[in-house]
Order: sequence, then C-alpha cells, then structure tokens
Amino acid sequence: MKYQIGYGKGIVEFNIDEKNLLCELLPNKVDIGLKGADEVKRAIENPIGAERLKDIVKPGERVAIITSDITRPMPSKAVLPAVIGELKLGGIEEKDITIVLAIGSHREHTEDERKYLVGEDVYSKVKCIDSDPDNCINMGTCKNGTPVDIFKVVAEADRRICLGNIEYHYFAGYSGGAKAIMPGVSTRAAIQANHSNMADPRAKAGSMDDNPVRQDIDEIEEYVHIDFILNVVLDSKKNIIKVVAGHYIKAHRQGCAFLDSMYKIKIKEKADIVVVTPGGFPKDINLYQAQKALDNAKHAVKDGGIIVLIASCNEGFGEKVFERWMREFKKPEDMIAQVKDKFELGGHKAAAIGMVLQNARIFLVSDLEPKLVRDIFMEPFDSVQNAVDEAIKVLGPDSKIILMPIGGSTLPFKTEN
Repeated sequence: MKYQIGYGKGIVEFNIDEKNLLCELLPNKVDIGLKGADEVKRAIENPIGAERLKDIVKPGERVAIITSDITRPMPSKAVLPAVIGELKLGGIEEKDITIVLAIGSHREHTEDERKYLVGEDVYSKVKCIDSDPDNCINMGTCKNGTPVDIFKVVAEADRRICLGNIEYHYFAGYSGGAKAIMPGVSTRAAIQANHSNMADPRAKAGSMDDNPVRQDIDEIEEYVHIDFILNVVLDSKKNIIKVVAGHYIKAHRQGCAFLDSMYKIKIKEKADIVVVTPGGFPKDINLYQAQKALDNAKHAVKDGGIIVLIASCNEGFGEKVFERWMREFKKPEDMIAQVKDKFELGGHKAAAIGMVLQNARIFLVSDLEPKLVRDIFMEPFDSVQNAVDEAIKVLGPDSKIILMPIGGSTLPFKTEN
C-alpha cells in the first residue's frame, strides 16, 4: 500500500505491506453546523453556564480581554469584533477595554505583530498590549505550591474575558479555558512551578481532573475571577468549526468534549511500530514543533517498540534552551531527572522526548545531520521507506504498524476489552 505524506514543503512516498498495517489514524467525522464568524456569534448569544456577556458587564467598568500570542493558532482577529460588539451592548466603551496578548514566557511582539493578531480595525480603536511577567501582583498560592502571580493590568481589571483555542496539550491535558491566565499572564517563576509537575504521570494529553498542571490552571479562578471565556476549535486548515462561550469550566469542558469527538481516536491495540508525522510545513519546521506529534505517538506504541518520526526540521532545534538540553545531557534519563529537580522552560520539551525514549526507540527521518541525530539519542534515516523497513527488520516480519499522518492533532487511546 502506497502512502503520501507532507514533509517540509513537499511530499514523500513510501509503502507499507497491508499485512503489517493495523490502522491509519485520521480525525473522526463529526457533524459541523455553523463555521467562522457565524459560529462565534451563535456561541456568544448562547453562553454555557453563564449569563450573556452584555448582561455581566456594567458601564464604566475596566475590561481586560486576554488572548493568545503569536505562537498560538488562536484567530483573535476573527473573534474580537463580536466580543467587543457584545461588550458595547452592555454599555462598555472602547476606551475602557484593554486587549492583553498573553506572552507567558515568550518574547514580546512587534507593533506589526500586535496589529496582525487583533486586526487593524480593532487595533486602531482599542488599546492592545503584551503581558509583562515583570509587572505582576502576587495574589496567593495554589494548593500545589504554585504562586499566583498575575499581570497587573489583568489583576486590577473589573472584568476578565479569556479567549483561546482548544487543542491537546502534552502535559496540561488541553489548552484553553483559564490557561490564558496561567501561564498566559503569569511570572516566569509561576510558570516554572506549574510546569515542573509535567513529570507526574497524570500530566498528559487528554487528562484533566487529576492532572496537577491543569489543577493549578483551574484553581487560578479562586484568586482572580474569570467572568467569561470564548474558546474555539479549529480544523486542520485553521478554520473555526466550533465555539464555546460562557463559564470558564463548563464551557471549556464542552469544547474539550467536542475536540475528543473529532481528534481522540480509539485503537484496539498498540503497535510495534508507529509511523508519525506532524504533516509537513510549518508543523515540522524544527524539532521543537515536531515534538508534539512524537508525544502523541507514544500513546500508540508498545513498550520496546519503535516510533518513526518524519519531520524535516530544516531550521534545526527551534529553541535555544531546548537545544542546550538535547546536546548537553549524556542520556535521556538525565533530562528527566533534571526537569524534576530544576525545571527550565525549553528544557521541558527535551525531558518529554526523554520520557518517550524510556519506552521506545526513535527513528528520525529529517534534514538534520546524522551525527547530530545520534548525539540526541535518536537514530537517523535518509528516507521513510528505509526507516520503516529497518523497524520491521528489527522487530520482525509480522510487526504491526499504526500510521499517524496528522500526528500533532490526533490523540490515540486504547479501548478496554
């Protein structure tokens, strides 16, 4: 059976014998009603677990709208006009609204980037700023010991509205909801304290209620009230196909349930070999981005199996701290020990790769130099076909394969017999 997958800005082909293929994991088909701006309007007018936003706010109140920075696919410019329009219906004037781009521990935006994110019309009328991790107010401490440090503008607002997109997150369970606040507008120290729980086995994609990372995120509301959220689910082309709005937990959980219905894929058994790709450019532009597909693949491979990761990585590692961790440690176990002992943003993705390597070998098909690939605990191959053939040779001619052509979005889970 011949397959084509995205690799960089091109396509690669390879064959898998039908007798070896367990399944190809593709998104489930779901009923989609309205899309885009029409779906945004529907959600705002029909909030979940909350009053309409126009009935929550009062004239003269200072409103902070917290939305994602440029590293996230949240289409803020498509959502903000409807949110601001709803606020106006409640008597809020544009001069009393501040849009806060939640940069977390990322770099600041340029003015052109801010304008691009919110749209030129909104940018010309409403104040738009980056959050500042050095200008935060401590509002307490979470039960897990994480400090609640909130950007001053957000902490001092009369009303807080959180925007975001919902997708799987490899240790927070899901993005969206209160994640706009923690880690979105928090200090680096608070983010590191929260993210250091990633080594807990309960901190994984699709896990929510007992996930210590998510517990911190949702507990934030006890210290800084979230009046309203609006979260979107996107398809593979970044189109809005579902919007949830209203209560920060109730609306968010409905959004997560929709995501599961589309992207959480049942498998009857794990495979000896998982062939996974982020899907080509820009998702495989560097190893930092490609790691997400690798992390999803770990849920489909047997202990002692092989993951064939297909990712161009033509821009190398993609993040300096991540690169340092991948290069300086002598074995994967050292990265895992370090993230528990001294968490460092960027290094956390290296530790996540170390966790995958505890249970599986990684064959990497990429543009990286073979020696470099070997130095970072993976095994280099110059073609997908050679990597698949070698994996079958190592694990036996009857080895079973799962193919994940949209690895960054699809989350496999094994059904119980």
